[in-house]
Amino acid sequence: MTPAAQDAFREMLLTVVGQAFSAAGYQLENLPLKWNDGQFRFSRQLANGLTATIEFQHLTYTDTEWSSGSPSRFRVTLRRSDGLHRDLSALVVTDFGVAILPSAKHWWTYRDVPSLGRALGEAGSLAVAYGMPWLSGDLSPDGDQGAE
Repeated sequence: MTPAAQDAFREMLLTVVGQAFSAAGYQLENLPLKWNDGQFRFSRQLANGLTATIEFQHLTYTDTEWSSGSPSRFRVTLRRSDGLHRDLSALVVTDFGVAILPSAKHWWTYRDVPSLGRALGEAGSLAVAYGMPWLSGDLSPDGDQGAE
């Protein structure tokens, strides 16, 4: 993966989800070496002293003689410093039973800037609606609100 492709993804990521994530207390970790590998982490300290992380893993594809036409993709993983972790897609589709994504092992795909913006918008909205409250313990699939 080229650093330029990762820089472009990071800039679009910040443009689409940065303000909402920041308003919720999440900040992009300044880890340029991880960024070059396609890993972008937003984290925040929770009231209980734990750290919550929303991680975007980005794979970019370019046309070569061996691969042509493959869309670039990313997935989102939720983590907490006590070991709790879950793919965002599995949390939404399996745990909460919301059939908004094709599967629990979903990678958001895109081929151009507009489709990347739409994919990041969808993932960001799901992270805000389900991921952040799940990480903080304010929302659980079994309906217990505020339980850890």
